[in-house]
Amino acid sequence: MEDRIRLLLNKYVHDTASRQELEEFFALIRDAENDEHLRSMIRGLYDQIREEDDSVPSYVDEDGNLVFGESALSFTLPPNKPRKNKWAVVAIAACLLAVAIPGYFWMKNKPDNGSIASNEHHQTKKTTDRSEYRYILLPDSTQVWLNASSTLEFPDQFKGPKREVVLSGEAYFDVKHAEDIPFIIHTGEVATTVLGTAFNIKAYPGFNDVIVSVSRGKVKVTRGGQLLATLTKGQQVKVGNKTDEITKKLIEENDVAAWQKGKLVYDDERFEEIVTNLKQIYNADVRIENAFVRNLKVSTSFSRESGIEHALEVLCKLTDSQLQESGGIYYIR
Repeated sequence: MEDRIRLLLNKYVHDTASRQELEEFFALIRDAENDEHLRSMIRGLYDQIREEDDSVPSYVDEDGNLVFGESALSFTLPPNKPRKNKWAVVAIAACLLAVAIPGYFWMKNKPDNGSIASNEHHQTKKTTDRSEYRYILLPDSTQVWLNASSTLEFPDQFKGPKREVVLSGEAYFDVKHAEDIPFIIHTGEVATTVLGTAFNIKAYPGFNDVIVSVSRGKVKVTRGGQLLATLTKGQQVKVGNKTDEITKKLIEENDVAAWQKGKLVYDDERFEEIVTNLKQIYNADVRIENAFVRNLKVSTSFSRESGIEHALEVLCKLTDSQLQESGGIYYIR
């Protein structure tokens, strides 16, 4: 077990862990809260890693603040635990802080370089670049996985009779249940409301549809106060942004937020929107010069590991178009 923890710690601090490895690491951290032996083992292993590689960016400074690179966050060590010096880093502190202070833990262990913006209403904005995705823990312990080229805005604290956030792009939510305090995600004119459940929302600017898919619990989708759909496990709804079209269907549970598992699934989506999504995921330059295929509806799926060229080749075969590459730019003709 010690070897496995060391491996996960190394991958965590060097930002090379897969999503599955991160989840395993988080589970160990949660277990360590009530297991002194495990906690001591993690602390010791982390100290060893710091001795071997002093470039590891997270540490507790002399004032007791947890530091990610140049960004410091308030943190107090557990009672009866002596404070370590500036360079005696404690990995468990980072994850326990993520549980205690929402919104401060990123899937990538580095500063946001300006992606956090607070206003007088104490709102926080998290963004992802192309080919990047991020884990966020909200103030109520709701977990969010933010996909590429997406933005999530939320308050530093949820107060009042409801919890509200604003999403642009795609995210998977695992909402912390709170009786009589609904959680509402605003995506343009469409609102998705839950009490406690897990679901995916795809709502990129410029796309024709907002797509909501449920993997657990019940979700209510509305627009302008009008109920559009009520979804339960294994159900999906597409709501037109520019039309009144609403399509509700059953989907495979594994296809809800399939992007988290490295699978890209597109079901009856516009060719141009699929290409736009691939550009975001792979940070690639793709230009559609064949106007005919832009609005064609396509259903397909790819493994993310197969790469953008393979994905584009499949799309071109499905639409009888041609793919050419020149100078790192892909042309669809």
